[in-house]
Amino acid sequence: MRRWTFMLVVYLALTVAASPGKAASGREGEAASELDPHAAHTGFRFKDPAMDFVFGSLMLGSAVNHGCEVGEAFATAAKIKDGDADSWRDEWLKTAALIESRGERSLAGGHVVSARDQFMRAAYAYRAAMVSMLPDDPRLAQTAGKSRELMKRAGRRLKPELESIEIPFQGTVLPGYFRKAAEGDHPAPTLVMIGGAETFAEDQFFYIAPQAFERGYNFLTVDLPGQGLLPTQGRFFSPTIGASISVVADYALARKDVDPKRLAVYGISSGGGFVPMAAERDGRFSAIVMNNCVVDAGAGVAKMAVATATPEVVKGWSSFSRVCNQLIAWRFGVPTNNLPGLVAANRDLRFDPAKVHTPALIVVAAGEYNTPEIERQNKLCLDCLASARKSMVVTPAEEGAANHCVMENRSLMSQEVFDWLDTVFATPAQPGK
Repeated sequence: MRRWTFMLVVYLALTVAASPGKAASGREGEAASELDPHAAHTGFRFKDPAMDFVFGSLMLGSAVNHGCEVGEAFATAAKIKDGDADSWRDEWLKTAALIESRGERSLAGGHVVSARDQFMRAAYAYRAAMVSMLPDDPRLAQTAGKSRELMKRAGRRLKPELESIEIPFQGTVLPGYFRKAAEGDHPAPTLVMIGGAETFAEDQFFYIAPQAFERGYNFLTVDLPGQGLLPTQGRFFSPTIGASISVVADYALARKDVDPKRLAVYGISSGGGFVPMAAERDGRFSAIVMNNCVVDAGAGVAKMAVATATPEVVKGWSSFSRVCNQLIAWRFGVPTNNLPGLVAANRDLRFDPAKVHTPALIVVAAGEYNTPEIERQNKLCLDCLASARKSMVVTPAEEGAANHCVMENRSLMSQEVFDWLDTVFATPAQPGK
């Protein structure tokens, strides 16, 4: 495993997955975009690169954290038409309903653990179906509601309970989850998980929460403006997103069971830019983790496939690729038929590393690291990051840790994150130092 200090990597999840030799649109014989963080470095099941990436990284990657069963996932995939958004949606909806019915059967028989586990997987199967639902599809809100309700039902049957929370913010609420490390109010280290441009709070739970619990950490995650269903309220991603993370910190620090000297905030995908944007102005975080770091989102998006994805170009994409990107545009308040508009929408999503004094860890998958724009932004932070306590880990492709956010090897990712946090918290500095 290669390690560097004083390095930062850029990523913004605003393009579809592409395997080597294919364009980000999924068409053969076309040069790939210069920056494609969703590039598939491991093949799983589908020929369509976007669908294969989501299947392997989002769904199969969640199996270690009980988000799905591998057999269940492959049985669903076998019925899906390659690259077809409607087929993906319909088959995951069917699978979700089957798992949910199993949970209801167990609950009716008084089998609480079985019911909890089935409800949890059903919640994530419904989440999978939403990957290919456009915002004007009435099933999107219905399915999101079903997913969240099942997650809450499962969470109430955990000990300690997975609490459903709502944090007030600018006339709305940021919905999410909190689970304490142990019963009682003893202050414990806390991991706040921040997602990216395509996420729901449930994604963050299945990304890392079980590993946090096993190490004695509280776990907290929410949907920020732009995430979950908040765009249906007109709450889109914006340059003020750091303020919403500070409000999440307010909530955490008001709890008796949160140790204010051990408050870590971890951002993945676009969250790898949102978190340092918050840390630039908020010195209360004890440590931040970025997987990986977005120094200048606009510059990165300008080198992605969406930058030149005119309606004529998009016609050549698979329906799955098209819908995935249109959903991201919606989350930024950009018309879904104007994907190049994402460049301007991201222009002010950037931060100055010289203003970030918080201890910082950067984790980047090997497959994402080999990109000129990532290297350029890396070197910018090499010169400017202010923190004296910083480290970077590039996770190895030879250990199955090459894809975006190391989603396909969450045990390895968690080892790097928590071993570093444990070390930092063992010799704590004042937040912001």
